[in-house]
Amino acid sequence: MDRLERVAGPHVVSVEGTETPLRVFLADLRAEGVTGLRLSLPVAGDPLGLTGPPPFTMAAVDAGEAATALLTGGCVGLVPAPDRRGSSYTGIRWTAMPASPAPPDVPALAEAEHALTLAMRSATDALLAVEGPGGGPPSIAAGGEGLAPGYPGRAHRVAALTGRLAAVLRLADDRGLTAGQIATRGQALRELDRAVRRARVAAHNALLEGRPAPLGTPPGGSRP
Repeated sequence: MDRLERVAGPHVVSVEGTETPLRVFLADLRAEGVTGLRLSLPVAGDPLGLTGPPPFTMAAVDAGEAATALLTGGCVGLVPAPDRRGSSYTGIRWTAMPASPAPPDVPALAEAEHALTLAMRSATDALLAVEGPGGGPPSIAAGGEGLAPGYPGRAHRVAALTGRLAAVLRLADDRGLTAGQIATRGQALRELDRAVRRARVAAHNALLEGRPAPLGTPPGGSRP
């Protein structure tokens, strides 16, 4: 939490109009028996890591990311958004809402790593065939992201690689290319983006592999 707040500012959770510091909210979830947090990185047409209900899915797709806290009696969805107040306050506000306890259709870590390797090769071949002002595909040597201690080595490796690749995707530049080159480059980058998102989700959710799904939500909804 300290590292997160140093980078992005204060994190608060909004539940029905009431704000709580994220660290307090997570402590409350732990007291309620939370068994894990699941990452989702959805985009329009690919709700990766989500299983509903529709309000949570739509909010998560709009944000491009979400987390799901797994509880015995259901799940809590958390959707982030920039929190700007005045000229100096910048942070992250997480909106809590009911989430489905159904397990999402996401790849296992080994499967996602293999698919990422294939996508990298395919994208590299496609980008090398496009002669633009940049002189080939951009470097992925810098950047990256880390997982908390306790994850398997493969998860750390995949998370670091996908962090660097995500930075490359954000920096992709079509200037100086023809329409045909832009189409080729765009297709390659879309396929790589899909593989990167799936591998990032698999790496972050690696600790949940093999665990039983949470019990179904009782009639009337789930927390909050």
